[in-house]
Order: sequence, then C-alpha cells, then structure tokens
Amino acid sequence: MKRSCLILLAWASLVTSAQAVEILKWERLPLAIPLHVDQERIVFVERNVRVGVPATLGDALRVQSTGGTIYLRANAPIEPTRLQLQDMNNGELILIDIVATPAAAGQPALEPVKIVADQPLPNQYGQEVATGDELVEDEEEPKPLRETPIPVVLTRYAAQSLYAPLRTVEPVDGISQVQLRQSLDLSSLLPLLTLRATALGAWALDDFWVTAVKLQNLSATPLTLDPRDLQGNFATATFQHRTLGTRGDPSDTTTVYLVTQGSDLSGALIPSIGRIDPMVKTETEAGHAR
Repeated sequence: MKRSCLILLAWASLVTSAQAVEILKWERLPLAIPLHVDQERIVFVERNVRVGVPATLGDALRVQSTGGTIYLRANAPIEPTRLQLQDMNNGELILIDIVATPAAAGQPALEPVKIVADQPLPNQYGQEVATGDELVEDEEEPKPLRETPIPVVLTRYAAQSLYAPLRTVEPVDGISQVQLRQSLDLSSLLPLLTLRATALGAWALDDFWVTAVKLQNLSATPLTLDPRDLQGNFATATFQHRTLGTRGDPSDTTTVYLVTQGSDLSGALIPSIGRIDPMVKTETEAGHAR
C-alpha cells in the first residue's frame, strides 16, 4: 500500500513539473526570457501578435508564432537582445529581453512562459467609453462612443505609424490597416497646383477611413497648401506642413491625411477629366471659323 502511494505521488510530481508554466506580468517593463541553445521555449501571449526581431540576429534565432503562442529556438549563443511583440488588434507593444546560453550537462529544459497583464489597461487614446445603463431603442446596433473624435484618432494614428518609432505608436482598439487600390487616381485631388500625389497607406476605424497621401511640388515656385483647394468629399483634411519648397528642395514634400466616412478615399474623389490640348482646341476653333 505504501509503495502504491509513493508511486502515485511520484507520478503526480512528474505531471506537475511537466505542466509547470512560468508566469510573467507585463507592467510596461521589459520581460526577461532566457533561452538555451538548441532548445525550444514556448511563450504564451494569448493575443494575436507580430514578433519584431532585429536583423542582427540572422539565423541565430528561429521564431514561429501562431494563435497567441510563440516558439523561440536559439541556434547559437545570443547576447542580450530585445524583441517586440505587437498586438495586431490594437498595436500595443510588449517588450521581451532574450539571452541564449548553452545548457549545462543534465540541466532540464526551460519551462514555458505565459505573459499576462497585471491589471486592465488604462484608457487609451480613442478608446470606447461607457454610456451607463441606458439603451437606445434602434433596429441597428448602436455605434460605440469614443473619448476622442474618430477623425482625430485616425489622423494621429496614421501620422505615428508613418513617421514615429514603432514603440511610440499608441494602441487603438478596433483600428486596422486597409489595402490601397493600385489604380487609385489622385490627379483631381489638387488640380490647381503643380504637384504629384501618391497614396502611402490607409487605416479604418468604425465607419471612417484615413488615407495618407504624399504631396511633392513639381514646380520651381513654393506652394502654399489650403484645405479649401482640395477636391473631394472629406470629413477632415490635415496637412503635415502648410507650405512646400521648390522642386528638388528638401522641403518640397509633405503628407496630407484625408478622412472619409462611409467609403474609402476612392469613393470620395471627384472623377478626373482629361486635360484639353491647347493646340487641338485652337485647330478646332479655327475649323469652326472657316
């Protein structure tokens, strides 16, 4: 009987050790996750994340990510290096510091790691806000209210995504990057100015879209940008700079953030009309005169 109890206890101990998981709390401080060379370590994040790996690591680290689980395997010793885990839903970053060393003889494999939030995240820029217990009688599902107007949220997020370091991009629940149409014609956007317009990227939140458009001066004179010159149906328009230098000057380029509602940018633009060749027009008028 005693022997049976000892065997049962030993088996329970093995099961417990096999299922042991190290819990790490994410409190905005980098989390240390050591690795052993030629051993795989599992990291549970329970979020859909994208792993940012420095190019300097090369083939020294193999990273696989699926369904909120990350598999890290060091193929060689690695000096302390920081990885970035970005939540694909809201852009939030989790920072982890890895270091890989050879395992000592007989040393067991490192247990899996689970990263958890220590407490609910504080209010974020553009986060939905509670409206109390009142319910609005409506056939359609009511749209969430946000602490900041959505056009402001989208414009700020687009500017940060294009020009700010990734770690400083403030997460926004529900925002997503959308694919731009390759055939998007922007020639009618600012028809009175001699410049080139090129779409850089687009993001969506609820019923709004923001499209970042690069503007480059093609003339030999400086240009002053005025939102009233924009042609299209836009909720808001924000220029990164109000003036453009002459062509070839470092200041000849800027970005405008166009926010549309109910449709992406393609549905807000005015169809372009082909320019009339002055020579053709003159010959036509001459023919009528004869």
